[in-house]
Amino acid sequence: MQIGPYTLKNRLVVAPMAGVTDRPFRVLCKRMGAGMAVGEMLASNTALWSTKKSLRRADHRGEPDPIIVQIAGGDPAQMAEAARLSVQQGAQIIDINMGCPAKKVCNVAAGSALLRDEALVARILQAVVAAVDVPVTLKTRTGWSRAHNTALRVAKLAEDCGIAALALHGRSREDMYHGQAEYDTIRAVKAAVGIPVLANGDIDSPQKARYVLDYTGADGVMIGRAAQGRPWIFREIQHYLDTGECLPPPEVAEIREVLLAHLDDLYQFYGEYSGCRIARKHIAWYTRGLEGGNAFRQAMYQLEDTASQRAAVAAFFDRLAEGGDRLRYLTESAVCQD
Repeated sequence: MQIGPYTLKNRLVVAPMAGVTDRPFRVLCKRMGAGMAVGEMLASNTALWSTKKSLRRADHRGEPDPIIVQIAGGDPAQMAEAARLSVQQGAQIIDINMGCPAKKVCNVAAGSALLRDEALVARILQAVVAAVDVPVTLKTRTGWSRAHNTALRVAKLAEDCGIAALALHGRSREDMYHGQAEYDTIRAVKAAVGIPVLANGDIDSPQKARYVLDYTGADGVMIGRAAQGRPWIFREIQHYLDTGECLPPPEVAEIREVLLAHLDDLYQFYGEYSGCRIARKHIAWYTRGLEGGNAFRQAMYQLEDTASQRAAVAAFFDRLAEGGDRLRYLTESAVCQD
């Protein structure tokens, strides 16, 4: 898949997720097979960029290309300035957020709230594209509500304004993350525009990725929640797309190594206090559905320092390894099935 001058190694993209897709997670997913990873959302008000949180979100040191910075806001001039500054700081692709359904984002007329004002959508797209000499992409939803599906018009606006690629979540803002994503709109958008289209929403297995690609005709898929605690999903999907066969579940020893390395990166990135607390959710995701996982998580949440947290994780996976050399999930949702 081609976005501007960048040829991606495959059609698998990590979705931007606030509080999740930090630099350690993006680097890990790329190492596990993702062709591209979009950074966490940055507010377009650059006066806020000096906070510790924003500085971390903008940190792409050592990350494999392409470097993608996502910006969110409702003022065209402010969005353009945020794009310019991001490029000055190393961004190779600018992504515009018109998909976030969170109230705190929509209440300031940003994210998916913009889908209620297509004229403003056009002004923002035009301003950002004109402000930078790197590709600009757009992440959006099917509309503000299912009754007001604006995806086709917004997609054509995006193409006319010079947007290089479009990622479309098959839900409206009203849907939030409830129910099932619908792919008919993505299919219609792909048929109507000539720019690359990424399908997003409920893609949680190799088979689902294959189905969505075939049904929608999309150029690629964007994976979000399914990669939480399961970054190897990208290699699983790519292997299935290449061969039609499922990879076996990962070995306990490998997942132990992956998680411990991820924790070390988090501790280094965030420091002792924040690193320990941010790591909790990742550990919980890695261990969901595993035998003994619930009791382990309840004990792990009580640990207050990184050394004891890391040691507890190592011990948990060592106990799993005693029962065999592959992870045994209590549910089948995380297992590739033919």
